[in-house]
Amino acid sequence: MPAFKEVFQSADWKQEKHVPVIDAPDHPAKGGFFNVTLTVGKEIAHPNTTEHHIRWISLYFLPDGEKFPYQIARAEFTAHGESAQGPNTSTVFTHSAVTVAMKTDKPGSILAASYCNIHGLWESSKRIEVK
Repeated sequence: MPAFKEVFQSADWKQEKHVPVIDAPDHPAKGGFFNVTLTVGKEIAHPNTTEHHIRWISLYFLPDGEKFPYQIARAEFTAHGESAQGPNTSTVFTHSAVTVAMKTDKPGSILAASYCNIHGLWESSKRIEVK
């Protein structure tokens, strides 16, 4: 039986549409809020249909020297063209992107996870150095 960590997939987001892309400053100011934007399908568009879509993105921060990450945010994407008239008949869709403001006094790693209803769990990370 695989461990939970073994079901996460990762790849270069410029070539794989399922990877959560982390946009954040490399050197945020100590104690100041900075924006972190997570996007799935930034370089290669991910489908957003009733049958194939991103359901959620989660954002975590693991400060240097600590064992466990902090969950910063989780965004659910629930509009994928479905309606009472059937699949892909609505004109309401959600784009899988979210921006969150956070702050920290420690350097560490921003971690992101996303879930595609067909292709499973995906992860990525970005190192930040607080100045």
